[in-house]
Amino acid sequence: MLELVQSANGVLWGPVLLILLCGTGIYYTFRLKFIQVRKFGEACKLLFGHMKFKGGERKEGEMTPFQALSTAIAAQVGTGNLTGAATALVMGGPGAIFWMWVSAFFGMATIYGEATLAQTYKTTTEDGEVTGGPVYYIRAAFKGTLGKVLATLFAVFIILALGFMGNMVQSNSIGAAFESVFAARGIDFNPIIVGVILAVFAAFIFIGGTNRLAAFVEKVVPFMAVLYIVGSLFVILMNITAVPGVLKTIVTYAFSPYAMGGGALGITVQQAVRYGVARGLFSNEAGMGSTPHAHARAAAKNPHEQGLTAMLSVFIDTFIVLNMTVFAILSTGVLGNGETGIALTQSAFVSVMGGFGDIFVAICLLFFAGSTILSWHFFAAVNVKYLFGEAAVKVFSSIVLIFIVVGSTLKVDLVWELADFFNGLMVFPNLLALLALSGVVVASSKKFDKKKQ
Repeated sequence: MLELVQSANGVLWGPVLLILLCGTGIYYTFRLKFIQVRKFGEACKLLFGHMKFKGGERKEGEMTPFQALSTAIAAQVGTGNLTGAATALVMGGPGAIFWMWVSAFFGMATIYGEATLAQTYKTTTEDGEVTGGPVYYIRAAFKGTLGKVLATLFAVFIILALGFMGNMVQSNSIGAAFESVFAARGIDFNPIIVGVILAVFAAFIFIGGTNRLAAFVEKVVPFMAVLYIVGSLFVILMNITAVPGVLKTIVTYAFSPYAMGGGALGITVQQAVRYGVARGLFSNEAGMGSTPHAHARAAAKNPHEQGLTAMLSVFIDTFIVLNMTVFAILSTGVLGNGETGIALTQSAFVSVMGGFGDIFVAICLLFFAGSTILSWHFFAAVNVKYLFGEAAVKVFSSIVLIFIVVGSTLKVDLVWELADFFNGLMVFPNLLALLALSGVVVASSKKFDKKKQ
């Protein structure tokens, strides 16, 4: 089964999907006249203007724009930033990071479109709750049976990918990180302890609904990002003389083969592009259709402003947080030591911080993956409610809690592969709707941008 799913992912996450993802970003970039450059300053002003814990008047289920952004970042900044970056370096060489930057740049335009459409087509349920997401703008893009089928497929894919398997592997990553910390000190540790603690805390947030989630992430996300950035900068500054060489290496190997550890078999440019783009898009989720669920709930002045705010989530995820991992690994020279994933990231921090390095990474991973669990549950729950109604959400949440506990103890290679598989599948209906509704996004940008002039 594992080999079958791996083969399927090799095809699914091959050139077609990567070209479609990047192509959509390039298409939106030109149609919106490089909005990620033109409006970057305005987006920053909006972010800091919304950066407060008490918002204005909101309807049931709505969030402040900053809470919506925090919820989106909580989903984006997860294990991919500590593990995915390291994997990209091992599988694609330093040059993969250059292509990661390229995909993120165009992804900023894609996520602007997603947030704009989420705001444009959000709706109010019978109980007065504001909701929205890809299922709603997919049905707006494709009328009749086609729209219903594509929306249903997207809903099923995201429930499986994020709600169940995705949250299972998040808890597994945390459990493995803490198990490694204790093992390095000769202490036996059962990772199920982590799973139970996570499940209890998650249940507390789930019961409180959207308001409790929003109140939590707006306080924790800035803290966890600053904590990791400060620790990473310490590691990088201790090796500051290596930074110019790191930059040169990234750019050089983006266009030339790279021999890992001096081996005869080099990593090709094609591999650098593939792993850079794939891991970058998996980390920032631009085009995947997950974060629009948060942006739909924002009590924004208009779709354009929420789109600008959403652009910053990709910038923060890839160009700031993820780059901290990249420069920590490359500046310490641990790449090529035989380790990969979270172990490679931990070794970079240990090389500077000593015995505290792996503990620091485990704590950061607890914050990152823990907040991702909460956001992914929220995204999937919106689609459970869309398919089966409000009553089904409680059943869904209970199953998620079981998956969190079980996931903390298992070797879940198959679950990771299945999560990647369904993540890839949910991209297609989302991007088809983005392309079909590009005119709506452009019109919204022109309309509300003119009002500010």
